[in-house]
Amino acid sequence: MPRNTWRALGAATLLALAASCGTGRGAMQKVTIPKGATFRVAAESLAAHGLISNARLFGFYAKLRGRDRSMRYGTYVLARGTSWNELLEDLRRGKGIVHSVTIPEGYDLSQIVPLLAQALDVSRDSLEAAVRDTALLRELDIPTPNLEGYLFPDTYTFPDQISAHEAVATLVRRFRQMWRPEWDARLDSLTLTRHDAVTLASIVEREVRRREEGPVVAAVYLNRLKSRMPLQADPTVTYALGKRPGRVFYKDLRVKSAYNTYRVVGLPPGPIGSPGFASLSAALNPAKVPYRFFVAHPDGHHEFRTTYAEHLAAIRLVRSAAGPDSVTREFNALRAARDSAARAAGAPIESLAPMTPPPRKRRP
Repeated sequence: MPRNTWRALGAATLLALAASCGTGRGAMQKVTIPKGATFRVAAESLAAHGLISNARLFGFYAKLRGRDRSMRYGTYVLARGTSWNELLEDLRRGKGIVHSVTIPEGYDLSQIVPLLAQALDVSRDSLEAAVRDTALLRELDIPTPNLEGYLFPDTYTFPDQISAHEAVATLVRRFRQMWRPEWDARLDSLTLTRHDAVTLASIVEREVRRREEGPVVAAVYLNRLKSRMPLQADPTVTYALGKRPGRVFYKDLRVKSAYNTYRVVGLPPGPIGSPGFASLSAALNPAKVPYRFFVAHPDGHHEFRTTYAEHLAAIRLVRSAAGPDSVTREFNALRAARDSAARAAGAPIESLAPMTPPPRKRRP
C-alpha cells in the first residue's frame, strides 16, 4: 500500500479515535499552561491530570487539525471526559480559564483594588466604581460611601473575563455567607449595629498577631467605649494617614480625621480593612475582662491592664528590654500615655505642657 495511503488511513483512524474520546463529563480538573509553553508541554499537562489518555496522539491530532499553534496560556478548570475537539477549542478560545486571587485578612480597599485589577485584568477605575455601588451599600445598610470592610478576605477562583462588579459582588456574597445568624442576637446585647461590629473587628484584625488575644483586645475597646474613653487605636491613625500598618509617631496623632481615634471619641465612621472570621467572632464574643489598656511586646503579644497606673508599669516592663534606645521609647510611651489621660479628661492636645525628652547617651 502506498505511503500516502497509509498516512491517510492513519489520519482517518486518529480522527475517529479523537471523535470517540468524549465519554461524558467527569470530575473537574485544574491545570495550568504556563506562558510560553509549547503545545507538547500543554498536552503532557492535560495527560497528567487525566484529561487525555495519550499526550503524543493528542499532539498529532492537534497538528492534523492545524490547532497545535493556537492556544491561550493560563489556569484552566476542565472536565474529564471532554472530547479532543472540545479541548482544542477550549485551548484556542481560553474557555475554562480561571483566575485565583487571595485577599489577605486586614487588607483595605487601597490594597484590594490593585490586587484584583492585576489578578483579573480589569481596570482599577471599574473596580473603584464597583466598591462604591449604591445598590450594594443599601443592601448591606452601610452608612459609608464604599464597601470598605465588606470584601471578605479569602481565596477566590474567578472565571476569565469576569466584570469588576461581578468580582466585587462575589466578595460581598462571601461576607454574607460567613456572617453567622447568632451574631445578630449578640449585636443587641452589645448595643452595636452590624456596621459597628465590622468596624470594631477591623481594628482588632490590625491589632492582634495572636488569635487568642482577639476577644481580649475587643473587650478593651468595648470597655473604653462604655467609659467614653478614646479608643486610641494606632491602626486607625495609619488608615487616616493612608499609610501601611506600622509604627505610629507622635506627630501622626495630630492628623485631623474622623478615623483618628486619639482625637475623636467612639468608633470611627467605618471599617479600616476587611476583618476575617476570627476577628468578627472576637468582636461579637469579647472576653469578660475589666481591662482598658494594653501595650505590645516586640513579638506581638500584649500586656493587659485595668488602671492607668498599672498600664504605666506595664509600659516600663515592656520597654525595659527594648535595646539601647529604650529610654527614648519609654519617654515617648509615657508622653503618649500622659496625653491619652488628658484627652480622656476632655483636655485638648494643644493645651498640654511640653515634655522634655531625656538626653541621649553618647557612645564611648
